Formats: sequence, C-alpha cells, structure tokens
Amino acid sequence: MLSPRNTIELLSPAKNYECARAAILSGADAIYIGAPQFSARRVAANTVDDIRRTVELAHTYGVRVFVALNTILTDSELKEAVNIAWKMYDAKVDALIVQDMGLVEMELPPIELHASTQMDNRTVEKVQFLEKCGFQQVVLARELSLEQIEQIARKTQVRLECFIHGALCVSYSGQCYMSQSVNGRSANRGECAQPCRLKYDIVDKDGNTIVRQKHILSLKDQNQTENIERMIRAGASTLKIEGRLKDAGYVANVTLHYRRVIDEILKRHPEWQRASKGESIAAYEPNVSKSFNRGFTTYFMNSRQHDMNQPDTPKSIGEEIGRIADIRKDSFRIQTKIELNNGDGLCYRTQRGEYDGLRVNRAEEQWVFPLRMPKDITKGTVIRRNLDVAFEDKLTEDKTQRLIPIRIDVCFDKDGKVCVTCTDSDVISVYKKEISADIAKNAEMSMQNIIRQLSKLGQTPFTAQEVTVSADVAQMFFAASELNSLRREMIEHHIQQRLEHFHPDHFKFSPTDHRYVVESIGREGNIVNDKAKEFYQRHGCEMTEWGYERQTDYKGSRVMTTKYCIMDGLGMCLKKHPENRSKLPLTLIGENGKYDIVMNCALCEMNLIKK
Repeated sequence: MLSPRNTIELLSPAKNYECARAAILSGADAIYIGAPQFSARRVAANTVDDIRRTVELAHTYGVRVFVALNTILTDSELKEAVNIAWKMYDAKVDALIVQDMGLVEMELPPIELHASTQMDNRTVEKVQFLEKCGFQQVVLARELSLEQIEQIARKTQVRLECFIHGALCVSYSGQCYMSQSVNGRSANRGECAQPCRLKYDIVDKDGNTIVRQKHILSLKDQNQTENIERMIRAGASTLKIEGRLKDAGYVANVTLHYRRVIDEILKRHPEWQRASKGESIAAYEPNVSKSFNRGFTTYFMNSRQHDMNQPDTPKSIGEEIGRIADIRKDSFRIQTKIELNNGDGLCYRTQRGEYDGLRVNRAEEQWVFPLRMPKDITKGTVIRRNLDVAFEDKLTEDKTQRLIPIRIDVCFDKDGKVCVTCTDSDVISVYKKEISADIAKNAEMSMQNIIRQLSKLGQTPFTAQEVTVSADVAQMFFAASELNSLRREMIEHHIQQRLEHFHPDHFKFSPTDHRYVVESIGREGNIVNDKAKEFYQRHGCEMTEWGYERQTDYKGSRVMTTKYCIMDGLGMCLKKHPENRSKLPLTLIGENGKYDIVMNCALCEMNLIKK
C-alpha cells in the first residue's frame, strides 16, 4: 500500500480495457474501473477477464487498479457482491471502492478498501470515523476547499483522494435522490438519469418567473490545473480525474495533461515522489479544452465561484477560437489564429441565450462553409470549437508509449549459457538461455550486433538505457533469430518479475464498534439492507428510516442537498441582498415535477424538496 502522503498518485477513469490502456500509457499512477456488477456507473461494467488484463498491464508499470463496487445494495445482492469482491481479489486488483457499509459486515477478501465519495465524506469527523473502521483511502467530497482538505489531513493519517477534473454533480455525492424520485433510477445504484442537466423555470412566491427554461442546475466541469500543487500541499495524495463514461481519447488527453502538470511540480519538490514508473511519450500536445467540457470552474477549491453553472447547455462547448468577422450567403469568416479543418464542430451562443452548433463542411483558411448556414449569427459572435477532428485523429492514432529505462548486461554463466541481467529502478531479473553460436570473425562487430539486437525493444514497456556485453560473449557470433528470441524471452521474464514485485498488499477488514458521528440516521443514510443497519447500530447509531430506494412516496422529501446556491448564481445571495427574501419561497419547475427551493444560509447550502 502507498501509506505516506508524500507519494503522489494520479488516478484516471476507465470505462473499459481500452480506456484503461489509454490511461496507463498516458501516465496514470492508478486507474479505477467498474466491477461486473454494482458499480456507480452501471453502463460501465467490465468482465473479470478484462479486469485481469487491465491489472497485468497496470502492474507492469507499478500502476494500481481500483475496482468500483460502490452502489448501495439490497439484502439479496450482498452475497453476489461478496462473490465479485473475491473474484477481484483473485484478479489481483489493488483495492475496492465501496459505499455500502453492509459489505464490510460480510466475509470480504483481505483487500484494501476505499471509502467512495458517495459516502458523503466532507467533515473531519466522518473521515476520522472511516479511518478507524479500517479504510485505507477516503474519497473526499468535491465541494471541499483547500482549507477544509488541510484540516482533514492534519487530523487523520488515511490517504486522501480528491477530484481534480471532470463533470460535477450539483448535489453532494450520495445525497441526490432526484432521479430516484422521478423515475426510480437511483443515483446510488448507478442508474442516475441526470435530471439536473434538464431545463427548468424558477418562479417566486408571487408567480413571477425569475428564470425561464434554463439548465439552472447544470454545473460547468471541474479543472484544478492551477491548484494541483496547493492541493498536494494541503494533504491530497491521490488526484482523481472523473470520467468513467468517457471514451479513450478523452481519458488519454486529460491524463497526459495532468501527468505533465504533476511531473513539473515533482521536479521542484523532491520531498514528494511519483507513485508509478515510466515516461509517457505521445505524438500530440495535451489540451483539456479540446476534450468534452461545459466550460471550466475551480468550484469551491479557493472560494465560492459565482459562475460555476452553465445554464445555456449541458453539452460540450469546447474552446473559444475567435469571433465572426464577415458573413456571406453560404459562409462566414472567423477572426482566429487557429487552423480549421473539414469536419470540425463549432458552437455559439444564440441571441436567445442558448447554444447552437454546426459542422464545418469545408474550411478555407478563416472561411467556414457549413452544411447548413445558421440564420442567427451576427458579426462579433463568439465561436467555440467543440470538435477538433485533427486533434481527435491524433488521439486515436494509438502512438503513445510509456517507457521504463532498463539496463541490459550480457555474459556467459559457468555452464556456458547466455545470462542476461535486466535492471530497472524497481526490479533486477536474470534470464539464462542455451544458444548455439560460432566464433566471431570480428569481436567488435559481434558485440555491436548483440547490442543492436537486444536494444530493439519496440512496443515493449522498456527502453534500453544501456547494454553491456562481456568480452567472452563478444567473441561469439549469434544468429539474428537467436538474439531476437533471447530478447523476447528476457523481456517476458522481466515483465513477469515486475508483476510479482507489484503485488497488492493484503488487508483484513475487522469489525469495529467506535461511535458514529451522529446518534441517529434517516433516509439520507442510504441504508437499504439489514447488514448496513447492523453496522450502524453496532457503532451507536440508530436507523430511523430506510433509505430512499425502499420508499414509495417522495412528496415533501428532500431530494437534493447542494453547496451550489441558485440565489448566489443569480446574484441574489440572501446574505448580501436580504431584500430578496421577499421573493421567497421559490419553486423549481420542470417536466419532471415541481420542487421547493429551500435555502440554508447558515451552512451556505440549498435543498430541493419535492412538491
């Protein structure tokens, strides 16, 4: 296990093996991937064989593999979840990410457990409780500030995992029941229908419409590029990219971006070290603005941001490239320094305050000839590119390599076998093989040929830093086919030695009985099985009500708790503008129902109550 917090780990998402491979080659120190069942992204499940393949590739580089088993479970599902946990243990994954405390009451394998962000981990007391339970890593709530992360780090020893990039749920994780209340698709069971991305009206107490048909709950995407060093200094040891539903190109681009950001920080801080090995070499320059994004925000990391939502669209808006300078009947010119490509996707904000898009049919320098000429663009309109086909082509070329420097020493052993010693910064392996050979006519040429052949490591995980050949070996001539066979076998042997070196540690999760942070817990405790109920009772906490998934009536229920505040986003903060209290109560109205908007100004939070 990576116990010291000065070991910095970049954690990337993987929808499947293809995405896992992209993340690993692009420089991830760890990846998280969905279990065959019971993952918080149900559509991103993976077979045991795919996870086993992922582990083998990952452990070659010392990359850890975390498997998400992080939904809440029914009584009838617990046994199968435990069965999956044992299969993951047999596949040699490094950790399980879990949410349901009923699982820890079961006979789990001796494997590291991580507390999912779905557990709503946002206080010192909660993290201290989880640490005492035996969790080796805790995924903190996205809403925390640098100061709050630092406060938790000072009072705990457990490794802290923090999100640094990707989509933001508007609610505290694990505390959103909007989807469940609308159509029975539970976010805590990996089935969220994302009602927060839909359009809504906001009406005040007098029936006046304050907001009309806007994606008022839809947040921008998180981007903590400028805060990474401060997050590490605050105590974050695992830096997590969101995106288990994203494709391999997204994963590769974002991972490589943060790999370079973190590497530059580590160069300046020798007291911090990287968690895995191998330099990633790509045929493109990473640029997170070119991958899916709704615009970027640092969220609450430094302070409350007043423009953290994206009310005009829940879709990707990409990067700003310029403004329209001229308009013709069938084309328009963008004042820009970037090169446009046939097939690029562009978008712009219409006069109605919504985003519209178009595809570039033909590009001639700054002139764009679309398939359909938009009617609502004017000179000065800001144009954004949300699909750069040339960049996407580079992402899919699959030329990225991750290479570990290796030293190769060749000699004869006492039995006359060729003995090859492979040495990297972690492992020394020795491979011996009996090879037929003749006396070389030119020892120098023979030695150079051996060095050349054994240096051709091609698509292996290694690059030959140095190859040395002993004098007695240099006196012999070896056929190219023999050297090629030797090279292939010595590399396979060295990879196997690395896999054995990077085996996961074993951690037996033992029952505890220390006090929970509160004495009673209701629907928001997400308890839906008897084992979870037993867990909380043993820790001095009584369950007063089953979780939402066991309820049938949601009228009057709190279906969302969020630190994002609509009033603040509209410039109507009640603390700054108490006169706006005259407009209360506010109602959120959408196709999926009506909700009371209830402000908790003391905590700077907002609740949605289903009417």
